[in-house]
Amino acid sequence: MAESPVAPRPEDLKGAGRLALGGALGIAAAAVTLLLPSVFLYLSLYAPGGFFSLGSTLLQTLSLLVLVGAILFLISLFAYRLGFATLRKIDPRFAVASVLCLIGSLGFLLVVVAAAVLLGSTSSLVTCIHGQPSHALSCLKSGQPLGAYTAVIGFWLGWLGGVGIVVGLSSAGRRFARGVLYGGAAFYALLLLVLVGPFLALVYVVPDQQYLLLVVPFLALIAPILTFAGSHVPPPTVRRA
Repeated sequence: MAESPVAPRPEDLKGAGRLALGGALGIAAAAVTLLLPSVFLYLSLYAPGGFFSLGSTLLQTLSLLVLVGAILFLISLFAYRLGFATLRKIDPRFAVASVLCLIGSLGFLLVVVAAAVLLGSTSSLVTCIHGQPSHALSCLKSGQPLGAYTAVIGFWLGWLGGVGIVVGLSSAGRRFARGVLYGGAAFYALLLLVLVGPFLALVYVVPDQQYLLLVVPFLALIAPILTFAGSHVPPPTVRRA
């Protein structure tokens, strides 16, 4: 049966509002977890001095930013899951997205734990890293193996949550006939692909992985911005079979 525009249900409006909240929290999380640490690390590598020397003070600051950002990502993913769960009541296409976001929420809980461990291990990490931020995970594995493996497991579970966001936003773009939501899904998908390289580089040698790190903060910002723009004003109609 062909789809035709119809008036939105209350669940459509509530679901769209929760997706907008997820996007707003995602913007804040990306700025705190990825953009600011990237700027600080860039300055510590290419313009070191004072606060921007790779020492315990800077590492404590970065660890705190990661901890706060991981909490924001967790709340953002929770908002996305609530949005997809609300829309699932009237559209079964959102069921997979809701389940994957729940898995991702568990992953970010583990990332929060790992970030807390990192915050308490900065002094030993400074000695181990020797000015190479890419050695952070291997140094954490040698000093705090539980925290390192927690971070690895949390990353991949969170990555699955990101897949859920992509699936859910694609379904939302179709339901609400909003191309900008497809754009949000596309940029989240690119972010997931790009994140694999730098994360694997923490364990294995990945050529030119530093160039991938440069685009991660921008993708992480653009994706939720598009999501917020596409859902904070619910469309007047939806497309339903």
